Amino acid sequence: MKNIPHPIIILSIVIVLAAAATWLVPAGVYDKLMYDGGDTFRLVQQEKQISLPFTESTLDSLRIPAELKSFKQGEAGKTLSVPGTFHRLPQQGQGVLAVLQAPLKGFYETVQIALFLLLIGGFINVFYATGAMEKGLASLADKMKGHEGCLIIVLTFLFAFGGASFGMAEEGLAFYPILVPLFLAARYDLLVPVAVIFGGTQLGMATAFSSPFSTIIASGAVGVDWTDGMYPRIALLLLAAAFYIVYVGRYASKVRKNPAASLVLRYEGEVTSMYQSISGEKSSLSGRHTLLLALFLGTFLLMVVGVVFFRWWLVDMSAVFLVATILVGLIAKMNGKEFLERFIKGAEGMVVVTFIIAAARGVGVLLESGSISDSLVHYPAQVIGYMPPALFVLLLMLFFMVLTFFIPSTSGIAVVTMPIIGSMAGMAGVPGKEVVNAYLFGMGMAGYIIPTGLVLPSLSMVGIGLRTWWQFIKPVLLFLFVLCSLFLVAGVYLS
Repeated sequence: MKNIPHPIIILSIVIVLAAAATWLVPAGVYDKLMYDGGDTFRLVQQEKQISLPFTESTLDSLRIPAELKSFKQGEAGKTLSVPGTFHRLPQQGQGVLAVLQAPLKGFYETVQIALFLLLIGGFINVFYATGAMEKGLASLADKMKGHEGCLIIVLTFLFAFGGASFGMAEEGLAFYPILVPLFLAARYDLLVPVAVIFGGTQLGMATAFSSPFSTIIASGAVGVDWTDGMYPRIALLLLAAAFYIVYVGRYASKVRKNPAASLVLRYEGEVTSMYQSISGEKSSLSGRHTLLLALFLGTFLLMVVGVVFFRWWLVDMSAVFLVATILVGLIAKMNGKEFLERFIKGAEGMVVVTFIIAAARGVGVLLESGSISDSLVHYPAQVIGYMPPALFVLLLMLFFMVLTFFIPSTSGIAVVTMPIIGSMAGMAGVPGKEVVNAYLFGMGMAGYIIPTGLVLPSLSMVGIGLRTWWQFIKPVLLFLFVLCSLFLVAGVYLS
């Protein structure tokens, strides 16, 4: 990468800035209402806890807009901020030791993601060693000749649908080893797989109509049914996806016709993919190769089915890849030494990505340790609350765009902000569903570029820098900002 710091260096700078913020931003916290099941709530006030009846009157007395059924169904989250209870705390500025410990604590909190990625790396490398991947991709590339654009259309929509429906995010990292060689064989550059996988899932997150990690939790916390506004969000997804697919397709076609038009070449120079390329030699698939390819595709299909229908998460998905790796070794008749060498070598390729994710989480660790996460919600909310409805909802979208930089967790933002913003929105005449939309749009657009999200791990998977991605995604963000703004204003006045 030319003149662009390594992602870990970028995040190290962000960690230092976050530590500085803990000295400058007034520390404070909201009281928290917790529900762990049973017939009582727990109200946490500083260092004491109070048991309260699990009733609608309790929620009404605390001015929490969520409904009781949302807690029973797990739609409102287990912990919500209580409106009107913000109070200052002694300043808890984080020093040098806290800065050094932040990425280490971040690693502890993201260890499940790290394990998931290490197992994927090992699985892919063991599978590469069988030769089935190269032969299968070569066969697919040969059959797709002249129709590569269709692959971009279908895959981008599927990733967007995954992000919008079940909250697909980290799972997308598993698909780079498959799609990078395929797109390179089609003479596209390394931006295309990032645009399809990361760009697609992020577009889905911005227009999520049923994601349990964002839409459902946010709707429950703000006191509206998550299906309220679902069909308009689906329409927005289709409109935004149509624009994005055309944009990605035109760029990919331009690069294929003229490699000099590649933004990767312009800003990065020659970049070599870490994934195995496809040779031009044609060879038939053996029965063993066919079986291995079926196992490979079945592994990813099982992962998606498990997430969608059985609420699997990272440990469950990791177990799937572990079992699949062992089966690949057995079918390929690898000896123990070769199997472990291949597996460890593949896991090594994912170490940098896991460190990037840990460093990004370290930013949030610092803000929480400095007790300014709630402050970052409270003070801007006081300003927004006095605005007219249309301006309120537009500023709210901008507020979520900025807040996502500090709290990149979709569910984390929802449970902290929604009870506070929801109560203010009612007084401002803004429907609850538009508060949820402002949250989705702001968070989704910011996710395309914030270093604390998944953009740096995604770019690291293919070896390109943030500057290149920024040059590519600028027109998309401008289009989405205008489209989402019009959608929000229309929603306020047409509701």
